[in-house]
Amino acid sequence: MCGIVGVTGSDNAVKILLEGLQKLEYRGYDSAGIYVNDQSGQDYLVKEKGRVADLKREVGPEVHGSTGIGHTRWATHGGVSVANAHPQVSQDNRFYLVHNGVIDNFQEIRSDYLSDVSFTSQTDTEVVVQLIDKFAIEDKLNAHDAFVKALTVLKGSSYAFLLMDREDPDTLYVAKNKSPLLVGVGDGFNVVCSDASAMLRETHDFLELLDGEIVTIKPNEVKIEDKDGKPVERDTFHVDMDASETDKGTYPFYMLKEIDEQPNVMRKLAQVYLSETGEPVINEKLLNSMKQADRIYIVGAGTSYHAGLVGARLFENLTQTPTEVHISSEFAYEQPILSKKPFFIFLSQSGETADSREVLVNVNAANYESLTITNVQNSTLSREATYTLLLHAGPEIAVASTKAYTAQIALEAILAKALGESDNQIVAQRFNIRQQLGLVATGIQAIIDAKSKLEDMAKKYFLNTPNAFYIGRSLDWSVSLEAALKLKEISYVQAEGFASGELKHGTIALIEDGTPVIGIITQAKTAGLTRSNLQETMARGAKIITITTESLAKKDDDIILPDVDELLTPLLSVVPTQLLAYYTSLNKGLDVDKPRNLAKSVTVE
Repeated sequence: MCGIVGVTGSDNAVKILLEGLQKLEYRGYDSAGIYVNDQSGQDYLVKEKGRVADLKREVGPEVHGSTGIGHTRWATHGGVSVANAHPQVSQDNRFYLVHNGVIDNFQEIRSDYLSDVSFTSQTDTEVVVQLIDKFAIEDKLNAHDAFVKALTVLKGSSYAFLLMDREDPDTLYVAKNKSPLLVGVGDGFNVVCSDASAMLRETHDFLELLDGEIVTIKPNEVKIEDKDGKPVERDTFHVDMDASETDKGTYPFYMLKEIDEQPNVMRKLAQVYLSETGEPVINEKLLNSMKQADRIYIVGAGTSYHAGLVGARLFENLTQTPTEVHISSEFAYEQPILSKKPFFIFLSQSGETADSREVLVNVNAANYESLTITNVQNSTLSREATYTLLLHAGPEIAVASTKAYTAQIALEAILAKALGESDNQIVAQRFNIRQQLGLVATGIQAIIDAKSKLEDMAKKYFLNTPNAFYIGRSLDWSVSLEAALKLKEISYVQAEGFASGELKHGTIALIEDGTPVIGIITQAKTAGLTRSNLQETMARGAKIITITTESLAKKDDDIILPDVDELLTPLLSVVPTQLLAYYTSLNKGLDVDKPRNLAKSVTVE
């Protein structure tokens, strides 16, 4: 949610800010703005509702500078307006602030400290910038000290702040708590960003920032202090990614590009995590920690939660370790009674999911060991967990996750295989993961190559329906949840995934003439039951679609998948549902990559 960029020491500041904001569009936003200063007394503030493209149209040729900050806002406090867009400004026009996150006690600050201030916005961000200004004036503090003092007033808040002082215009001030922010290091210039992908055209070397640190950035200097004001020395980390990887190339939307990349993601995971003989190559300390556990707890949100549901079956089948899956936002505040020796796995594409991070804080406080499976190196969940496994899926830009879901499941399978083998589980020893991932990659490619058929089905069944249902049993039910999420989040069709055996317990009341019901049938022991449930819906007027495997297929089935091990069928069965969602959104004329009201990286609870 929201995106921050900043730069100091470059005459191309405006270009860097605008291009950086465009790279952060995937995070979700409704307005954008920049502030730049040329160090010679000229400065410019430009804000606009809508897309970065709308902001760019407002940035005239006269707007220039060598230091600046920018922001894409996702409304929390106050509606969508130019006044509420960032940067927010102090009443004397000295301080300019951009902010991601939520200030919990902003109302109290406003009444206790700022009753004499005339506010121009409804945002909690303006409260903070006015507070900084108040401390600078009344306590005769410089920008750094006023900033630090203001931070001490914030209670229970999440934030990533980037501040500029008009009286010291080549300097950026940074602080964060529970919200991601990085400093990029250049030659004679430095940058700030919410995500490294925003600044890969400028640098590949970044400094991670920890909660509570204060950072002062000049063109040739980055000074980090801990919460007690003591200097912190930290090496940069290198992001080995080409900036072109974050481009769409010839694709009309990122989502289609990322769907098409899934076969290569399977092959990449095999290359990274399997030896030449096909054996998993996993950190031995991690495997030993997991072997000590009497129960595995998988924690995730949204698509990652759905990947965890599949992962649980993989771990239980291949390792014989009881495994539970929990929604992070629920687990954080309603923690169940844990087993004596729990091990936690956190699934997150971004590694910054705020709800999951809240769980991890509690896990660390209890001294339990944990693993983060994520796509983003040096992300918060990666840094704070005991172990990390990277997805190596490449940047995922579209809000609707596709390749991260399949990568998470594939890596869970590799890990379960490794853990089961190390514990001499016969099922795991017989599970040929290299062969299976090869079959999966080939199978996904076959589905992708037949995407025109899926576009025709999307036009026929989904363009004019207000709702749709995916049903299945066992692993197919888990995929039904993800399939329904994809359809609803980008096409706005009210889609739900149901365990097909539950239909007659209430849900079938929703079936009307013409309602699309998609049955996923890849598990032999439940195939006949799901087909029977489909017939029940058809008798009540539903239009049914079947997604099944070759070995279970019937003459009239609609989408037939190549056979793979039943534990890995979700890697195939989800792909046609991704494409059905994509083509429904596309043919409804919607913005596939940036659906309304949603953000890619959910960094506030």
